[in-house]
Amino acid sequence: MTALTIPSATALGLVNRLANMFAMPSFDTPEKLRPTAYLDGLRGFAAFLVYWHHHELWSHGLVRDAIFEQGYGFDGQHYFSALPFVRNFFGGGHYAVATFFVISGYVLSVKPMRLIHAGDQEKLADNLGSALFRRWLRLFMPLIFTTFLFMTSWHAFGIWVDSAKPQSNYHDEFWWWYAEVKNFSFIYHLGGEPWLSYNFHLWSIPVEFKGSMVIYTSLLAFSRCTRKARLWCQVALIFYFVYIVDGTHYALFSAGMLLNDLDLLAVKDDLPSFLTRLEPFSKHIFYSLFVVSFYLGGVPVHTKDINDLAKTPGWYYLSFLKPQAVYDYKWFYLFWAGVFLVVSVPRIPWLKRFFETRFCQYLGRISFALYLVHGPILWTIGDRIYTAVGWAREPQITMLANWVNKFPLPMAGPFGLEMAFLLPHIILLPLTLYVAEISTRLFDEPSVTFPNWLYKQVLGSGQPARLP
Repeated sequence: MTALTIPSATALGLVNRLANMFAMPSFDTPEKLRPTAYLDGLRGFAAFLVYWHHHELWSHGLVRDAIFEQGYGFDGQHYFSALPFVRNFFGGGHYAVATFFVISGYVLSVKPMRLIHAGDQEKLADNLGSALFRRWLRLFMPLIFTTFLFMTSWHAFGIWVDSAKPQSNYHDEFWWWYAEVKNFSFIYHLGGEPWLSYNFHLWSIPVEFKGSMVIYTSLLAFSRCTRKARLWCQVALIFYFVYIVDGTHYALFSAGMLLNDLDLLAVKDDLPSFLTRLEPFSKHIFYSLFVVSFYLGGVPVHTKDINDLAKTPGWYYLSFLKPQAVYDYKWFYLFWAGVFLVVSVPRIPWLKRFFETRFCQYLGRISFALYLVHGPILWTIGDRIYTAVGWAREPQITMLANWVNKFPLPMAGPFGLEMAFLLPHIILLPLTLYVAEISTRLFDEPSVTFPNWLYKQVLGSGQPARLP
């Protein structure tokens, strides 16, 4: 009897576990939000902007997408979706990525910076050692699993994907995927493309890993500095990344670390005196920073030529601010946009409450998975739906002939808000959120728990080492 009940109980447990794994998402939020919950919501909403941006560009084609990425009035083109401020809701993906990097710098430094403030060098050493050990696995495990499944689907189901170049058989495909992923995840490799062909949206993951290393090494380097010296060292590091070398990505991380340091000092009423003197004007300052952030976040990004920016109405004088060191000018303006946004959000009550809403908190929980899976869904199911409703381009007309104008929808509406663009999201948005939810459970959450478990397995029985 026992021999029969054990397998039955095991099977029942497995069925329940699978049912929970693929259950519909829950939008429940904890009774008490964390002090930095607004950052989770901001990150989630930014991930949604990336999703929307990529759908706008993909559906409207590579020629007309310039309208989203050029400024209002450039070349005599005037579209509602290109207006200042409005444009961020159509082509705000780069603005969102800059915000990701500032948030990462802030969040990664929260605990180590508290230990630095407390002068606890022993726990700081253990914390940084653990963070360094776990970080590669945390970032690249979900990337490996999702790109493997996407690559496998091409051969398992015979799926055609625009811009993909599948190999003739699965064995060759697997080897090509392995070679590309292992090179992509090695941040010190020289040469080659900065894109991963199996999901070129994920270019930011190696940048995220490099930025993490900047944060951890900076924390270690500044850990014994005085308060004043530590703050100046962080400012100098940011200046170096922005104005001396082409390192604006890492300036964004470093700025997030500095903001965290200042917030911790504010809690202790230990801010530099010049900042405390600005307190009576804080409301006007932070609202102004938010407006400036929202304007700069819409920097035209269609080309890297600063002369094109100068020709864009509203950007002529701003174009003179670009430092010599910055090659792709957009990241200079996005640096200030991302920093000013993260600075202003917690100090504008209604804005902070918005990012603490249930939906934004949910988006924050699935944000990494949403970033990982929205591209593959767009390039498979989304591409076919867009082709069916009237957005067919030359490759789709040839390769998806049976889908072309299968269910044509009216193109009425402002550019970027056509009925034929909005209605497909009745299917695409819930589907993408559901797949992101499942991917969070299958890949994202294990990429947190497994490295934690592994680190505990490799620890010795001795005490954590002290910093030298």
